[in-house]
Amino acid sequence: MTQQKRRMDSKLMVYVLLALGGLLTLLPFAWTILASFKTHAEIINPSAQSFFPREFTTDNYTTIFNDESLPLERFYLNSSLIAIINVITNTFTSALFGYVFAKFNFRFKRALFSYILITMMIPFQLTMIPSYLVLLKFDLTNNLLGMVALSWVNAFGIFLMRQFMLSVPDELLDAGRVDGANEWQIFLRIVLPQMLAPLATFGVLVFISNWNAYLWPLIVLRDVDVRTLPIILTWYNDRHTSDVGLQMAASVLIVMPILILYMVMNRWVVRGFSLSGLKG
Repeated sequence: MTQQKRRMDSKLMVYVLLALGGLLTLLPFAWTILASFKTHAEIINPSAQSFFPREFTTDNYTTIFNDESLPLERFYLNSSLIAIINVITNTFTSALFGYVFAKFNFRFKRALFSYILITMMIPFQLTMIPSYLVLLKFDLTNNLLGMVALSWVNAFGIFLMRQFMLSVPDELLDAGRVDGANEWQIFLRIVLPQMLAPLATFGVLVFISNWNAYLWPLIVLRDVDVRTLPIILTWYNDRHTSDVGLQMAASVLIVMPILILYMVMNRWVVRGFSLSGLKG
């Protein structure tokens, strides 16, 4: 009984520490949301500082929505198109190549997979200029197509999907071949349904990465009409450096889609991380 009680106490301590860590992590974002509902006078006045708004107001959001120089719907559309297209292409190619590397034997297989792993270690700054010159050669700068043209394949995604697909039984694939299914049918009808949780997890990571991307869109996209939300947030904050409430409201509006996506996909993401597929 004593040993069991010690285990329960240890688990309780771990849960308490995790809860405290979670609260500390959420604290800055909680302050950002609450500050977006504060008046400018309350934020800049040291004597009036409080965690919760003393005078709750939605004026900051009203000002942003009524700002004609800030067509949020256009920037939301730009960021959404880039993120969604990259999610679709990255998840499909990662699953396809992961399936090939996990379940097929061919010449130079190890060398090719090693090359993919090596590309994960190359900093983006080294490939940034060559990538831009390629887009410039094909006249793909300053438009949304240039943001997805070189992002169809994701090395980390291939590695992740390959590791998960190693856990798919070969007998299941052989049964499909015996039933007369070709390799595409096996991949689409047998393998992919087994990979829904890992694909959802990877898709969320790709979406967040593309939604928050700043440096590459700043280089490729010059016109305001084709720019994405993180770039516009910097521009908007530069225009309203003295109004912290407006900056906080703009930040919340940009981050909110990611939070909604995570809440919707939370079950799949947790399941994807909890699967024991990372082996081999």
